[in-house]
Amino acid sequence: MYRDDWDENEYPLGYLITVRTYGTWLHGDERGSVDRHGKNIYGTPRIPENDNLQCLMGEEMNAEPFVLTPRQIFVVDAEIRAVCVRREYLLRALNVRTNHFHAVVSAQKKPELIANAFKSNATRSLREKN
Repeated sequence: MYRDDWDENEYPLGYLITVRTYGTWLHGDERGSVDRHGKNIYGTPRIPENDNLQCLMGEEMNAEPFVLTPRQIFVVDAEIRAVCVRREYLLRALNVRTNHFHAVVSAQKKPELIANAFKSNATRSLREKN
């Protein structure tokens, strides 16, 4: 039987969520970057390399760049998994690295809400375990 309601779903099957740790990839970096002000739309150009912008971003930092230790990687991994259980998100894949993580998640939520939950809960857990 043919169904033509496939495109009526409000949410996709999953999201690839990538979050970097504080200060490890600044705007102006040679790798390019995106921001929340109209430049983080699929297919739009990234902010190009700009030494002045990168220097300015570095001067505005309140702390040193944050790089996770092996113990902290474990804490972040465990907290993301716990968030998924508590909020009933389906975690399909997770890879926590020293300066970022990738998570593939299925949920009936906007990806920004999911990423914010991961970031805030991981930060709280890291502070508690320090």
